[in-house]
Amino acid sequence: MDWHQQYIGKVKHAVFHTQKTGRKRVLVSTEENVVASLDLRRGEIFWRHVLGTNDVVDGLDIALGKYVITLSSDGSILRAWNLPDGQMVWESFLQGSKASKSILIIPAMDQILEATPPFAEKNLKADKDDLILVFGKGCLHAVSSIDGEVLWRHDFVGESIEVSHIIHSPDVIHVAGFVGSSEFYVYGLDAKNGELLKNNHAALPYGTFGELLLVSSDILVLLDDTRSNIVTLNLKNGEISYSRKQISELIKDSSGQAVILPSRLPGMFALKINSHVLLVKITNEGELVVVDKINNAAAVSDALSISEGQHAFAFVHHGDNKIHLSVKDVNDWNGDLLKESIVIDHQRGNIDKIFINNYVRTDRSHGFRALMVMEDHSLVLVQQGEIVWSREDGLASVVDVTTSELPVEKKGVSVAKVEQNLFEWLKGHVLKLKGTLMIASPDDVAAIQAIRLRSSEKSKMTRDHNGFRKMLIVLTRAGKVFALHTGDGRIIWSILLPTLRKSEACERPVGLNIYQWQVPHHHALDENPSVLVVGRCGPSLAAPAVLSFIDAYTGLEVNSLSHAHTVAQVIPLPYTDSTEQRLHLIIDVNQHAYLYPRTPEAIDILKREFSNVYWYSVESDNGIIRGHALKSNCKAVDEYCFDLRDLWSIVFPSESEKIIATVTRKLNEVVHTQAKVMTDYDVMYKYISKNLLFVANAAPKASGDIGTATPEEAWLVIYIIDTVTGRILHRMTHHGCQGPVRAVFSENWVVYHYFNLRAHRYEMSVVELYDQSRADNKDVWRFVLGKHNLTSPFSSYSRPEVTTKSQSYFFTHSVKTLEVTSTTKGITSKQVLIGTVGDQVLALDKRFLDPRRTLNPSQAEKEEGIIPLTDSLPIISQSYITHSFKVEGLRGIVTVPAKLESTSLIFAYGVDLFFTQIAPSRTYDSLTEDFSYALLLLTIVALIAAIFATWVLSERKDLQEKWK
Repeated sequence: MDWHQQYIGKVKHAVFHTQKTGRKRVLVSTEENVVASLDLRRGEIFWRHVLGTNDVVDGLDIALGKYVITLSSDGSILRAWNLPDGQMVWESFLQGSKASKSILIIPAMDQILEATPPFAEKNLKADKDDLILVFGKGCLHAVSSIDGEVLWRHDFVGESIEVSHIIHSPDVIHVAGFVGSSEFYVYGLDAKNGELLKNNHAALPYGTFGELLLVSSDILVLLDDTRSNIVTLNLKNGEISYSRKQISELIKDSSGQAVILPSRLPGMFALKINSHVLLVKITNEGELVVVDKINNAAAVSDALSISEGQHAFAFVHHGDNKIHLSVKDVNDWNGDLLKESIVIDHQRGNIDKIFINNYVRTDRSHGFRALMVMEDHSLVLVQQGEIVWSREDGLASVVDVTTSELPVEKKGVSVAKVEQNLFEWLKGHVLKLKGTLMIASPDDVAAIQAIRLRSSEKSKMTRDHNGFRKMLIVLTRAGKVFALHTGDGRIIWSILLPTLRKSEACERPVGLNIYQWQVPHHHALDENPSVLVVGRCGPSLAAPAVLSFIDAYTGLEVNSLSHAHTVAQVIPLPYTDSTEQRLHLIIDVNQHAYLYPRTPEAIDILKREFSNVYWYSVESDNGIIRGHALKSNCKAVDEYCFDLRDLWSIVFPSESEKIIATVTRKLNEVVHTQAKVMTDYDVMYKYISKNLLFVANAAPKASGDIGTATPEEAWLVIYIIDTVTGRILHRMTHHGCQGPVRAVFSENWVVYHYFNLRAHRYEMSVVELYDQSRADNKDVWRFVLGKHNLTSPFSSYSRPEVTTKSQSYFFTHSVKTLEVTSTTKGITSKQVLIGTVGDQVLALDKRFLDPRRTLNPSQAEKEEGIIPLTDSLPIISQSYITHSFKVEGLRGIVTVPAKLESTSLIFAYGVDLFFTQIAPSRTYDSLTEDFSYALLLLTIVALIAAIFATWVLSERKDLQEKWK
């Protein structure tokens, strides 16, 4: 029923460990703050550690041939992990008070430059003098690689220098950096005790741009502030000299912004201008010479020492729908150590980074393997011109999820013909024949098992009667869309959005959200459903919007729109046109609303419902919530553009309250009944409105981390607001409490989680809203006499008579996210899904969060199912729906109703993915999987036989009675 997939995220650093003895592996750190060891042969995870969201990995290397060293948290935490099993060996906390660049150097391992390349093989004997140099928080630390002891530290906090490089030699450590943009400083420190030996500086007559790059032990390069000149800094003989050379002198066509790539090459550097890369060599005389120009370059690796005095590096570029990989000797540019062309799925995009490793072939020549980080965050290992393995680690950064139904199985069409071509069909039968004759190899057996899994009931590519088989369509941070099968989690199709990549204006495209665009119900056999992906050409709100429409069955882009307007908010409207495309409003930063789809029919639908379109916006920084409606067409020519008008606004006092959380109901939530029968047979009516907004405000001092405020300085104020009229329906204050607040809103109740500073414990509170204005519906005589109008409309404009019931409980865990189960008809009991700090999902019955719980419930209350009141919510180990698995880096939980009313589908995502089915009220509408149909059939046959036998005996007895 469930599946669990583990990922690591986009790789930032990689170190190969390929000694002759032991397993060959590659150590990586990623943008998801994961440190992992991967099998170099298959790409499987040997071990991994997911650090905290604020514990960003700044550096990775290997020390003493047996420790993996990581530097994280802005250079303040240094850890050593055991290479074989990933157990932490030691951890050091490095002190400092100034934000600065983080640098990790293991001097005893230097082989190319004075700074360590991350790809050299390292296996040296342990020695107390084997230091690790760490610069972070404005201080340089020398740490023992054996036990993590800080041997000495030198504080640069008093200096105004921005340190860029640490240059190590056996006796002197040079610290280089800039003060401002033109004052270059070099400090010389004693390598044994960290004492300052000398201090040189040079004032450049021009400003600089970007980071320094160390080319050799005494030469650094960077760009000037115009980005049209290369500045060379020489540190020979303890003196600082500098020179500047125009890029136009190196290459004629030098238009565009130049960037020095961070690849470390001895005596060389790579300069990127537009779509091509220049490889520039620095001669012994200090001259700059262009040795090669690469068009359509994707990435350049660091240099790798393959023998004494011989250093190799790799670069890749695209062409002829292939990726061309070249490995060259730094000192011998005319020859190629390796030249290959690899065919890689174009849906992986360009190459962001490349790491190389060498090995010795049987003929004693050098072979190379390349680890490539692709644009879609996937990881690919290439060797001998072939892809050895690949990992879809883009799925570690899911930002939004929606669902789609699978195709209907048509009569007369074999599912096998839909799912696979003729060759695969024949291949499958041949493999099955081999298995029958017992001549199948282990690989054949694995292939047979894979075929059986694909052809199993839960993995079919058609929708089932109970609605368990669906497609999870997920959007990743890289702007790639995946369709996952809920049966086994396999990838049905994937697409790296071409609209975001092909647009020249999109330098750093960002995928924002994904929505259901077209869901054809009435003609499902003729048209495919589609989804809408909303993106932006950059991380800022001012970047233009990009829309992409994707066929949910094929994964192809049906249509795309690039617009000059921005996107600040997307409002899915509850209206569809004749083709069942859902109407959407996109709000830009200039307070204009744009209607999609851009068709005359959509305009007509919107004009009919013009007065019923409302939405709200939250300005957390300013403490303002506003309600909006459509006003009129924009003055511009675009007829699909509308001006807005503000209906209401709520301004919270900034000196006492700050907005920290908002949540509203799901638009597609189904409520089975509005009435709720109490224990005394009284009826209360739930106040159900999709226009309700829950807002949690905290005191300004209590809006930070737990412990930053005293109980007297902390309070939480929660509001329930009607977003049509701006009325505050409910307000409550929790004194001595602070966030973070996690909340979920369902039907007429809201559950939220926070921290109680006075009790030093987490709490969960529940608020239920009831509509008193419908109390007349309880008068039976009004129904009998016909004086009650059951068709009276429900309007948000009428002043509601709302009553509330609330209760608070202690809760053991910190919470990352909250969600609630959803079913097709809303009949099944609700369960609150709690994403715990331990990255697991706990299902808590809503009855435990009933505000009507009392210490001694009456017999009627017990019959209704009200649980006796306790101060804490129970945590039952069997209620963890993730079982023993952990969804590392848990960020969100999505619930999807199945067609079977008792069952809800649960998808949890973070660095890992997890899917399962739960039945909050048990499977009351279906038979269990272990139900014995054979026993049922035998029982029916036995009953029929017994009926027939008794009938014969009865007839015989009646006949005998008549003859008496």
